[in-house]
Amino acid sequence: MQSRNRIFDDMSQLMSNALGVAQGAKTEAETAMKSMLDRWLADRDFVSRDEFEAVRAMAQKAREENEALLKRIEALEAKPKPKPRAKAKTAATKTAKSTK
Repeated sequence: MQSRNRIFDDMSQLMSNALGVAQGAKTEAETAMKSMLDRWLADRDFVSRDEFEAVRAMAQKAREENEALLKRIEALEAKPKPKPRAKAKTAATKTAKSTK
Protein backbone atom coordinates (compact mmCIF):
# COMPACT_ATOMS: atom_id res chain seq x y z
CA MET A 1 0.00 0.00 0.00
CA GLN A 2 2.86 2.29 0.75
CA SER A 3 4.25 1.93 -2.78
CA ARG A 4 0.94 3.05 -4.33
CA ASN A 5 0.95 6.28 -2.38
CA ARG A 6 4.50 6.93 -3.44
CA ILE A 7 3.60 6.45 -7.12
CA PHE A 8 0.70 8.84 -6.76
CA ASP A 9 2.92 11.36 -4.98
CA ASP A 10 5.52 11.11 -7.75
CA MET A 11 2.85 11.47 -10.43
CA SER A 12 1.36 14.43 -8.61
CA GLN A 13 4.75 16.12 -8.32
CA LEU A 14 5.50 15.40 -12.00
CA MET A 15 2.19 16.98 -13.05
CA SER A 16 2.81 20.03 -10.86
CA ASN A 17 6.25 20.49 -12.40
CA ALA A 18 4.82 20.07 -15.90
CA LEU A 19 2.21 22.73 -15.21
CA GLY A 20 4.89 25.06 -13.91
CA VAL A 21 6.94 24.55 -17.07
CA ALA A 22 3.85 25.11 -19.23
CA GLN A 23 3.05 28.31 -17.35
CA GLY A 24 6.62 29.52 -17.82
CA ALA A 25 6.48 28.69 -21.53
CA LYS A 26 3.19 30.58 -21.85
CA THR A 27 4.68 33.65 -20.18
CA GLU A 28 7.77 33.44 -22.36
CA ALA A 29 5.66 33.12 -25.54
CA GLU A 30 3.51 36.12 -24.54
CA THR A 31 6.62 38.21 -23.89
CA ALA A 32 8.14 37.23 -27.24
CA MET A 33 4.91 38.01 -29.13
CA LYS A 34 4.56 41.38 -27.42
CA SER A 35 8.15 42.21 -28.26
CA MET A 36 7.67 41.26 -31.93
CA LEU A 37 4.44 43.27 -32.15
CA ASP A 38 6.09 46.32 -30.58
CA ARG A 39 8.96 46.10 -33.09
CA TRP A 40 6.53 45.70 -36.00
CA LEU A 41 4.49 48.72 -34.90
CA ALA A 42 7.62 50.82 -34.44
CA ASP A 43 8.75 49.97 -37.98
CA ARG A 44 5.42 51.08 -39.44
CA ASP A 45 5.78 54.72 -38.30
CA PHE A 46 2.40 54.81 -36.60
CA VAL A 47 1.76 58.00 -34.67
CA SER A 48 1.17 58.10 -30.98
CA ARG A 49 -2.17 59.13 -29.56
CA ASP A 50 -0.70 62.44 -28.35
CA GLU A 51 0.62 63.30 -31.82
CA PHE A 52 -2.72 62.37 -33.38
CA GLU A 53 -4.65 64.57 -30.94
CA ALA A 54 -2.29 67.51 -31.58
CA VAL A 55 -2.72 67.29 -35.36
CA ARG A 56 -6.46 66.85 -34.95
CA ALA A 57 -6.66 70.03 -32.85
CA MET A 58 -4.63 71.94 -35.45
CA ALA A 59 -6.93 70.74 -38.24
CA GLN A 60 -10.02 71.74 -36.25
CA LYS A 61 -8.59 75.22 -35.65
CA ALA A 62 -7.72 75.62 -39.34
CA ARG A 63 -11.24 74.53 -40.31
CA GLU A 64 -12.78 77.09 -37.95
CA GLU A 65 -10.51 79.85 -39.30
CA ASN A 66 -11.46 78.92 -42.88
CA GLU A 67 -15.15 79.11 -42.01
CA ALA A 68 -14.68 82.53 -40.37
CA LEU A 69 -12.78 83.83 -43.40
CA LEU A 70 -15.46 82.50 -45.74
CA LYS A 71 -18.13 84.37 -43.77
CA ARG A 72 -16.07 87.58 -43.96
CA ILE A 73 -15.66 87.20 -47.71
CA GLU A 74 -19.37 86.57 -48.18
CA ALA A 75 -20.19 89.65 -46.06
CA LEU A 76 -17.80 91.80 -48.10
CA GLU A 77 -19.24 90.53 -51.37
CA ALA A 78 -22.78 91.20 -50.17
CA LYS A 79 -22.09 94.91 -49.59
CA PRO A 80 -23.38 97.12 -52.41
CA LYS A 81 -20.63 98.30 -54.69
CA PRO A 82 -20.15 102.08 -54.98
CA LYS A 83 -21.25 103.63 -58.27
CA PRO A 84 -18.38 104.59 -60.53
CA ARG A 85 -17.74 108.31 -60.69
CA ALA A 86 -17.94 110.19 -63.96
CA LYS A 87 -14.48 111.02 -65.18
CA ALA A 88 -13.60 114.68 -64.99
CA LYS A 89 -12.52 116.14 -68.25
CA THR A 90 -8.91 117.06 -68.29
CA ALA A 91 -7.54 120.27 -69.72
CA ALA A 92 -5.88 118.43 -72.60
CA THR A 93 -9.15 116.96 -73.82
CA LYS A 94 -10.87 120.32 -73.53
CA THR A 95 -8.28 122.06 -75.71
CA ALA A 96 -8.26 119.24 -78.25
CA LYS A 97 -12.02 119.54 -78.72
CA SER A 98 -11.94 123.30 -78.91
CA THR A 99 -9.38 123.36 -81.72
CA LYS A 100 -11.53 121.26 -83.99
